[in-house]
Amino acid sequence: MVMKAKIEKKDIHITPNEPVGIMAAHSLGEPGTQMTMRTFHLPGVVEAVPTGLPRLIEIVDAKKTPKKPIVTIYLKEKHEKKKVEEFAVKIDQVLLQDIAKINEDLKKKQIMIIIDQKELQLRKIGLVDVKKIIKRELESEIAMKHQREKVLLIAKNLPLRMIRKLTNKMRSLHIAGIKGITKPVVTQDEKGEWIIIAGGSNLTDLFKLKEVDTTRSTTNDIMEVYKLFGIEAARNAIVNEIYTIMKTQGADVDIRHITLLADAMTAEGEIMSVGRHGLSGRKASVLARAAFEETVKHLVNAAINGEEDKLKGVTENILIGQPVPVGTGLVKLKMKTE
Repeated sequence: MVMKAKIEKKDIHITPNEPVGIMAAHSLGEPGTQMTMRTFHLPGVVEAVPTGLPRLIEIVDAKKTPKKPIVTIYLKEKHEKKKVEEFAVKIDQVLLQDIAKINEDLKKKQIMIIIDQKELQLRKIGLVDVKKIIKRELESEIAMKHQREKVLLIAKNLPLRMIRKLTNKMRSLHIAGIKGITKPVVTQDEKGEWIIIAGGSNLTDLFKLKEVDTTRSTTNDIMEVYKLFGIEAARNAIVNEIYTIMKTQGADVDIRHITLLADAMTAEGEIMSVGRHGLSGRKASVLARAAFEETVKHLVNAAINGEEDKLKGVTENILIGQPVPVGTGLVKLKMKTE
């Protein structure tokens, strides 16, 4: 798992007691609020992948799945465009509804599946294989009759609602390709190498294919990266995604502000959101938690549990009107008198 963006490293020292958290929040938040709702579109990929503010919100909210997941696939060997296009066809998810017409007759309790031979030839799928998959998926009480291009499912013992449920199940039955990978597009990267960009995300199954380069292929689904490669890889993915967003929008944000946010989100070994269910809701200070959201809840819980506030942070000291313990506010002088 490698980072896509070329991140410039800057060796700049920070003054002791510098409020780096506030600086990082301002540096990311200020350009973030001025981002446009831009999206980019690749021909053939229906998914318009969100960039800018919508994507930034997805990341800091630690969404389980991005609204529009996308995967970038590199092959181990460099091939001509035609070879890469053949591989793209191979991994494209094919559902039964993509290669057949599925009609139901509730009166006769029958489901008719008419398979399109042209689609089978185009996708290089055998008719016998399709029928085997359908047969394997069906329950034992379903009778199955088939001619060359037709399959008739007879379900006399099932109630009507179960027949409708079975029809929908047949429509979404996986026939070929990689589950979740849709509309693959062959394009060139910055170095001119032919790569595949597709909608959806399923690195687990993609990495089982010998042609796929597992060291360079990646996804914008940070949670999938976390499950497959661990928290360090997820931290790198967060840095990479936010850096790319900022770069795309023309915002020159210091990489250390982004890494600080990513470190805070992953410090406990899992990906936490920035909101009340994550970082803000887990602050050590009672007053800091209460000042953000759900004030009464935090104060009542703190009283019940007998919590103590050490007043070591920024928010809680502002609340009680005393110097904030950062910068010069952290320095205390003592003077000897005669």
